[in-house]
Amino acid sequence: MDITFRNRRLQRTFNSDRELRRTYGYNLAKKIRMRLAVLKNARNLALVPAVPPTRRHALAQNRRGQYAVDLDRRNRLIFAPNHHPIPLREDGGVDLESVTQITILEVADYH
Repeated sequence: MDITFRNRRLQRTFNSDRELRRTYGYNLAKKIRMRLAVLKNARNLALVPAVPPTRRHALAQNRRGQYAVDLDRRNRLIFAPNHHPIPLREDGGVDLESVTQITILEVADYH
């Protein structure tokens, strides 16, 4: 999958092991690297596992249209499809098999 970042600062942080560890700590940085590898190696969003440990899931309410994968008990790697328009199924849901580009938005505990 093609991955972009919300801004240059986030891109620099995610592309540097040192910055990733400094910003998120060793354990969380390791999980971020693992989840990024899963996302990069998937041809489309439907191929990202929806079961633990990755657990891809759609978000709701003020984060509608965004997705997350689990990093640890609290933190999630949040991203959104980077398609204009977003590919939809006939029932109005997102066509996950057609989502081949995402934008990483943040790492957050939104609970």
